[in-house]
Amino acid sequence: MRMSAFLVRTLREAPADAEVASHQLLVRAGFIRRLASGVYTFLPLGLRVLHRIEAVIREELDAVGCQEVLLPALHPIELWEQSGRAALFGSDALPALTVDGRGGTFVLGPTHEEVVTATVAAEVDSYRQLPQTVYQIQVKFRDEARPRFGLLRTRELIMCDGYSFDVDKEAMQASYRTVYDAYLRIFKRLSLDVAPVEAQSGAIGGDVNHEFMVPSVVGEDWFVRCGGCGYAANVEAAERAGTSPDAGGPAAEGPPTVEHHTPGCPGIEDVVAHFDDSVVTHASLLKSLAVMDDEGRATLLLLPGDREARLPSGWRLFEESDFAAHPTLVKGYIGPMGAQAAGVQVVADLGVARPGPWITGANRADHHTSGVLLGRDFTVDGWGSYAVVVDGDPCVRCGQPVGLVRSVEAAHTFQLGTKYSDVMPGASFVAEDGTEAVFSMGCYGMGVSRLVAVVAEEHHDDKGLVWPEALAPFQVHLVALGAGRAPEVAEAADALHDRLVAAGVEVLYDDRDVSPGVKFADADLLGIPVRLLVGAKGVARGIVEVRRRSTDEEREASLDAPAADLVAG
Repeated sequence: MRMSAFLVRTLREAPADAEVASHQLLVRAGFIRRLASGVYTFLPLGLRVLHRIEAVIREELDAVGCQEVLLPALHPIELWEQSGRAALFGSDALPALTVDGRGGTFVLGPTHEEVVTATVAAEVDSYRQLPQTVYQIQVKFRDEARPRFGLLRTRELIMCDGYSFDVDKEAMQASYRTVYDAYLRIFKRLSLDVAPVEAQSGAIGGDVNHEFMVPSVVGEDWFVRCGGCGYAANVEAAERAGTSPDAGGPAAEGPPTVEHHTPGCPGIEDVVAHFDDSVVTHASLLKSLAVMDDEGRATLLLLPGDREARLPSGWRLFEESDFAAHPTLVKGYIGPMGAQAAGVQVVADLGVARPGPWITGANRADHHTSGVLLGRDFTVDGWGSYAVVVDGDPCVRCGQPVGLVRSVEAAHTFQLGTKYSDVMPGASFVAEDGTEAVFSMGCYGMGVSRLVAVVAEEHHDDKGLVWPEALAPFQVHLVALGAGRAPEVAEAADALHDRLVAAGVEVLYDDRDVSPGVKFADADLLGIPVRLLVGAKGVARGIVEVRRRSTDEEREASLDAPAADLVAG
């Protein structure tokens, strides 16, 4: 491909909204262009990289028996209502609705569990047809509230999503492991150092799931990693070691509690500032969060005031209607005293398993209580790891200190079980014993367009992109210097280009009439693995200069050298 005819325009400066290197370089090098906030066009260079990634994914998934399909992006809302996820996502998360002239309502799919379940259920009616694993590479739509970092957080994305269907849980776990291992091979071929970590399932559901995290200085996710035993989990799912006291907590004695007037202090920071005392710290406050658990029970979640809460899957914070239904819980001034008598269960993080004394809400507006003791003034119904893990916390498995790793999520896999087949009509088959059974499912998602940015983020330097060979848009960047003034250079470069192409080498040929400085800068910016330089002095000597982008190593080779020798750098 000659650059003089190629749809590529490089930029010397990055756009003002580009905060991270991958976004800056992909735009500057002409791989992508912004159409709207969180919506990007892939130009020819970018599409070539995208197709390289897709090819790796297809090769690895096809090799383990997965079958590619293409599901509709437009979903009848009834499917989402059958699964219960229309209400779970809510109208804010499913904003892209269209209504046809006959009143049909559709969703622009953010994910495809409902559609694939209905599709496979219509084709499979016997255990003899199982297992089945299908996947697709398709555009998804998400109402991303805060698009940023270019392709790393967008409203429209290209995803590879796969789904396995098995006869029972044990068979599903085997299918899950097969795809899990294929994902590890995919990331290895993409030259990404990925860490599979335990995670929460969120709106997708399922009991077991893993996020595939790529450590990155620009990541917006964090995971916990133990250097002792290898335990790894997203901070939202990670637990820490600790010992819970006996039910009800230890008996404690001490001075009586004291109530304080704390007007306009509904938060931890406000209370610490109000006391203005070095003895009163965030850690000495007892944080009481009003939540609804996954069974719809009103619950107080207690944790030290210096820790952030980690809500279990299916739990949510109180809404205004919940506070109205539980008037004893005064928003901003909640304490655990007397909670059980008011019909509210109390659970506590392991960090609360010390007697105290604590400062906590007085269950009265504009008031807090100090001197509160566990076992005397309040009791706990259940203990657990409910605080977000921080650096140095003990590992839940081996007790060694853990560390936090900043990262980007590249993929997420789920063992769904029967979450969808239980509720979707017709999602059943005839089992080996003749009874009717429902599918046991797995789900596997990988952000393909995001991976373009993840790879770019991990493979660049101060001059531009440095693509791994398997993903580069072209194998060779052929640069002709001064061809307009030296016909022999143009002739030699043209001949070399034709010979490389005939040998099956993908070549980007810079035949433009621009200065050498521009050509060199663009070659570094585009990041193609091998640069071949043809100039007047080299042609006179019958040589071409060969430079490898990843190492900056340079050498000379004969203009007549075999194509394989030149591509090898």
